[in-house]
Amino acid sequence: MDLTLLYRGPLASCDYDCPYCPFAKRRDSTAELRADRAALERFAAWAADRIDDRLSLLFTPWGEGLVRSWYRRALADLSRLPHIRRVAIQTNLSCRTDWLAEADADTLALWCTYHPGQTPYDRFLAKCRDLADRGVRFSVGVVGLPGHRDAARRLRADLPAHVYLWINAAEGHVYTDAEADDWTALDPLFPYSRHPHTSAGLPCRTGESVISVDGEGTVRRCHFVRAELGNLYDGSYRAALRPRACPLAVCDCHIGYVHLETLPLYDVFAGGVLERIPAAAPPRHSTPSRQPGPAQHSARVTGIATRAGTTD
Repeated sequence: MDLTLLYRGPLASCDYDCPYCPFAKRRDSTAELRADRAALERFAAWAADRIDDRLSLLFTPWGEGLVRSWYRRALADLSRLPHIRRVAIQTNLSCRTDWLAEADADTLALWCTYHPGQTPYDRFLAKCRDLADRGVRFSVGVVGLPGHRDAARRLRADLPAHVYLWINAAEGHVYTDAEADDWTALDPLFPYSRHPHTSAGLPCRTGESVISVDGEGTVRRCHFVRAELGNLYDGSYRAALRPRACPLAVCDCHIGYVHLETLPLYDVFAGGVLERIPAAAPPRHSTPSRQPGPAQHSARVTGIATRAGTTD
């Protein structure tokens, strides 16, 4: 079996206090941290034992995982296993980076978000350059708020040319065409984030080759559809895997709509779907900033609402 798993355990604490995030500066109790660690280690042990499957793993914690030693260790250990195609995590990159020396840089990848005002710009940029020097695969992104535009432009100018800078549409923000064009100049794929995607009844890879797993091992098709497919640890989920249409009216989070079969994003991000890295540099100014219509959705184009729809 070739399976992609999105793992989200009970961790809900973060070291940042972004005004658009409900988990800002939240503290988990000692008991909650122990429970998260136990859940993560159980999941990592399960993944390590599935040597007859080919697994791709994306950790999508509500809080910041890499400031916790058990996340760093799990990613490094899993990256060295031959049956793991990719292991990636969403992070604000506030952690130290020396632990990456223990990881396989061909397998591990980071999905990094820069939050202006939460960390000094030069510190974040230095960590990005360190990742590049180590040969780590990573993307960098910014929430598309008006006050973030200058920081995003500065990042695009200062990041290594091969690093993809993505822009997420801010939840609840309506973009004029002129504003959308400004963001599209930085991220040619921004039009995919600008508007929610109609998804009801459309084929999606989730529930067949992509699943969501929580800290208890409960398996769902994705983070946004609550219906349960079984449990990871007793194997009951496997009989439930099959092609499914999306039951929701719209999908407005990248970690959801990237799996829609009606969008070309598996081609766009071939080899980098989990870490949000395009297969080739998207051509600048080539993707329309208006809402893509059905014909545009099906065309070949090169180019989260978790946490309040802002960082995924």
